[in-house]
Amino acid sequence: MSTDPQQTPSLPPALEFKSSTFSVPVLILFDNESAIIEQQLQEKVRLAPEFFKNSPLVFDLQELNKQEREIDIAVLTKIIRKLNLLPIGIRGGTTQQNQQAIALGIPVHSIHSGSASASAETVNPKKIASEPTPKAEPVMSTLITQPIRSGQRLYAEGDLIILAQVSAGAEIIAEGNIHIYGTLRGRALAGVQGNPDARIFCSDLQAELISIAGTYKISEDLNESVRDRPVQIFLQNENLIIKDL
Repeated sequence: MSTDPQQTPSLPPALEFKSSTFSVPVLILFDNESAIIEQQLQEKVRLAPEFFKNSPLVFDLQELNKQEREIDIAVLTKIIRKLNLLPIGIRGGTTQQNQQAIALGIPVHSIHSGSASASAETVNPKKIASEPTPKAEPVMSTLITQPIRSGQRLYAEGDLIILAQVSAGAEIIAEGNIHIYGTLRGRALAGVQGNPDARIFCSDLQAELISIAGTYKISEDLNESVRDRPVQIFLQNENLIIKDL
């Protein structure tokens, strides 16, 4: 049987795009003095060096631009990278700031980014009111029965329930609550999209880091009275509270 030379065998795909969600720290700036920024950022990194080491970072200039305070994007980027942080986005920037960031290979987060001199383009409110609001689909809980090993990173859009241990060097992240029915030795971050009502429930607390809606404590901050015990962790008056179950 002869083979048509114009026909070539189909190759398996070498890549594909998938939608995903990651928890990325956002650096909100209130001061444009580079020395002050570097000093205070260095202090933050020193509190949790393993958490921030080679961590991606989005910097937010919205508050600076409200005060009409200029900042050199190149200098800011240099400070961030000097501390082993990886700037992956800018938001809240002016057109000029966004252009400077793009020239440095830093993308603009279009969903959140804005400008102090925002466009005067308006949206017809009647049109918005006439369109039906789609019902939000409920977010299901994620159940994990296997241990989370060192180096693994797990993200859940709702609550995250783990029936095994979380090893040192592992990181579990949830937009809702986190329930761990084993030992927590790694890092646990709940309410990562800013939900201050999220909680962490843990059968045995030996964590490297715990966080609720961005407020965190590292291992050195944990009182001995709450270690190796079943606890719940929640926010109260912007303070992280650890209480026996």
